[in-house]
Amino acid sequence: MGHIYYLEYFLYHHFRQTQAEEPMQSAFQADSEVLLPHLTQCFPDRIFTPPDLLLLTLALVPHLDPALLDRLFANTFGEGEFPQLGGIRGKQHRGILPTGETGLFLLAKDDPEERQRVIQEYLSPGYWLFQEQVLQLEPPLPGEPRLSGRLLMHPEYVELLTTGQVNPPRFSMDFPAQHLTTRQDWEDLVLHPHTRRQVQQLLHWLEYGARLLGEWGMERKVAPGYRVLFYGPPGTGKTLTASLLGKSTGRAVYRVDLSLVVSKYIGETEKNLSNLFEKAEHKGWVLFFDEADALFGKRTGVRDAHDRYANQEISYLLQRVETYDGLVILASNFADNIDEAFLRRFQAVIHFPQPRPGERLLLWQKALPPAVALEPGVDLRAIAEQYDLSGADIVNVVHYCCLQAMAKNSRNLSQEDLTAGVQREMVKLRKMG
Repeated sequence: MGHIYYLEYFLYHHFRQTQAEEPMQSAFQADSEVLLPHLTQCFPDRIFTPPDLLLLTLALVPHLDPALLDRLFANTFGEGEFPQLGGIRGKQHRGILPTGETGLFLLAKDDPEERQRVIQEYLSPGYWLFQEQVLQLEPPLPGEPRLSGRLLMHPEYVELLTTGQVNPPRFSMDFPAQHLTTRQDWEDLVLHPHTRRQVQQLLHWLEYGARLLGEWGMERKVAPGYRVLFYGPPGTGKTLTASLLGKSTGRAVYRVDLSLVVSKYIGETEKNLSNLFEKAEHKGWVLFFDEADALFGKRTGVRDAHDRYANQEISYLLQRVETYDGLVILASNFADNIDEAFLRRFQAVIHFPQPRPGERLLLWQKALPPAVALEPGVDLRAIAEQYDLSGADIVNVVHYCCLQAMAKNSRNLSQEDLTAGVQREMVKLRKMG
């Protein structure tokens, strides 16, 4: 493969002091065509230069051939120490792991001027491979040179380049969010017309936001990303709307479990949030904070150290949400529960009201499965007008009635079962209220 060929070629000819006519561009071309097709798909507008490919290759080599660097160094140098090559030993991995010094030597050899140029251009924190977190240069030990830290590839790119795909992150303490999916479509969602118009504006941002910032130059005037509050009673379509925004635009939607994010231990909440946002950065994910009052609520007065740290964590969250480059949705029952410092930074605040009678009738009609029918005399319109239920409540009633019908070996829903189902749901809602 190209990377093995080039490393062998370079080390052998450099230390044997022989001249070779064959250009190394062919080896890098082999890398880009054989080893890195998935990476070029991730960055379709990026032209990978030879230094890009060398650094990527170095960081990937331990995952593909753990003994490669040991073998190349031994075959080329034999016995002895060559500190200019860098490289360190891992704790569990017994082979040589590349460092920034390894990349510097392979890119610039012993030329002082070229080494300075490479450090400033390709091994600086602002270079695109590090800026976009494809690669990372591990911090050195205290007092040691900056480039002595390991040259690492982000685990997701390692997974992509070695398996051909990146699996969704698993729900855990390190990633306290669940992937939201839905089998429903926009026609299944019943919303107030004003709410639907505002949701349409979110679709406009998801489709045109990148062009607005880049081509139209708004990136110098507004922060990246889009922040919106969904508020309204439970069951009015907030979660389904978030799921459909992702489904219709090909974006993953993750619902953040605030019970795991918010920790009673000082400092842990910030750590949990940091892990979440680092994982989501630059992927276009929609982050959905359900019951957001728990974390985005109004800040408390400072009575003790815990309050002071809680307010610091909220301030950190405010800053992190504002710099996230994707869509962040906060969901709450009441807009007044959310801290004004957050609301001022939101592009939109969307109300999901309790459905009106006509909307409730439509919800009843959509909730009925195609395999069932209504018995003669069932008046859905009257039921919709009489009972103030949300869409989720209506689905619960229909679910109950269908089970009752199946127990009777029937495919018809009776007025009696519908009334019983509604009363059952109303009792539950009163208890919850």
